[in-house]
Amino acid sequence: MATSIGKLSKSFFVKLLVGIIILPFVFWGMGDVFRGGNQNVIATIDSKKISTQEFIDHLRRLNLNEKQIKNLPQTDLIEQILSEYIGRKVMALEIEKSGISINDNSLRNIIKSDKLFFKDNKFSRTEYEKFLLKSSLTAPNFEKNIAEQESRRQFLDFISSGIVVPDILITEAFNKENQIKTIRFIDLEKHYANFKPAKKKIDEMYNKNKDSLTEEFKSIQYTEITPQSLSGNSDYDESFFKQLDILENKVLDGQSFEETSKENNFEVTVFKDINRNKKDRNKKEIKNLSDNIFKKIYSIKNEKTPQVLKIDGKYYLAEIISILKEKKSINDPDVVELIKAQLKFRYKIEFNSSIAKDLSLGGFDGVKIKSFAKKNNLDLRNYEITNLKQNEIFSEGIIKRIFATKDGSVDLITDSNLTKNFLVLGVKTQYKTLDKKSKQFEQYEAKARLNLINNIFKTYDEDLNNKYKVELNKKTIDRVKNSF
Repeated sequence: MATSIGKLSKSFFVKLLVGIIILPFVFWGMGDVFRGGNQNVIATIDSKKISTQEFIDHLRRLNLNEKQIKNLPQTDLIEQILSEYIGRKVMALEIEKSGISINDNSLRNIIKSDKLFFKDNKFSRTEYEKFLLKSSLTAPNFEKNIAEQESRRQFLDFISSGIVVPDILITEAFNKENQIKTIRFIDLEKHYANFKPAKKKIDEMYNKNKDSLTEEFKSIQYTEITPQSLSGNSDYDESFFKQLDILENKVLDGQSFEETSKENNFEVTVFKDINRNKKDRNKKEIKNLSDNIFKKIYSIKNEKTPQVLKIDGKYYLAEIISILKEKKSINDPDVVELIKAQLKFRYKIEFNSSIAKDLSLGGFDGVKIKSFAKKNNLDLRNYEITNLKQNEIFSEGIIKRIFATKDGSVDLITDSNLTKNFLVLGVKTQYKTLDKKSKQFEQYEAKARLNLINNIFKTYDEDLNNKYKVELNKKTIDRVKNSF
């Protein structure tokens, strides 16, 4: 449902959860503990059992998409979710042992301080109740969730409290990002720009992938659900959301888009045969359709499955009328460009792999990089980097890796998409001075503290793996996989 708990994902409290490091209870190499047994139990933590029904209820709350559900028997997604769920259970046991609890006064203060529920710069009970209504949540369930999140936050603070960060770690964190670095480098993009795949290779790639080289056209229809059209009022009030829930339940129970629209006298907008670039079959762009509405509706996977969507604060009933797939011709310029890009990317991987192999064997030094540049008709340039933000040539992420390159060493440094590829020789490194009385010192003390805390959490996580005996019921896991 559009107004279900899934919509809570953009709220403050879920953002809070993302900000808390949750220790995953991983169980690598635990194949021996998979066993048969009671079908009503999917796992045990020491003597505490996790029932199959409990875990299935958890799965349902995750709102897996259709593709994920369809592929459950062939993937390890269930095991991953179970691992994370066991991690939460283990943390709950540790929190209980630590004596941490959130009383009613603390919970009340957390909620009343959240600006999500403010009106006129102060907490509004009406805004809070409106939020619960929109999210289809009960106050007890929502407040229980908040108490759990706060307990985890306090527990993690408890683990990492009292840490004193040595100056050497602060200086190390500072030096990683504050250098004057003299380098010599080769921009490999000049080499890759000259790559021209032969027509034979293009034809081979097309013939190998022609079944997947298709263009999808979707016909869509939608209507805005306004307070006026649904409840007769002008505001998104309680009456509107009650009527919206009724409408949505009817849709989920199988009422068609046409029946719903006719029943509510909705004005329907239709667009036929649009591709993912919002163009029709004549490659003409659709102008009178907002990008946000288009992207949200186009993401619906199946035909004739109407959905209630919230887009930019408004509500819509939308569906895919039909999906048409057409094979693309080898004469299509877009196809040719796509194949060329794939072949070029493959070549980059092969060429970079060859360089990386030479580097691993010690085949590159100051002399070898010169001969490599000459052999491939590439420039070997001198350059000095004075700060991370010096983005004239290198991005900040690449500069960080350059700063990690030792003087006299050669590194192959690329970005994640292989759009930037450099061969870098470290020549000279000068470290800047960190003043202990400066704000910079406080900044890097915080970074060093975070690094230290992460290492503590990692060690603590490993200790938990040894502390608790976890047993998984393999037969029940397989049965769950095949039950959706």
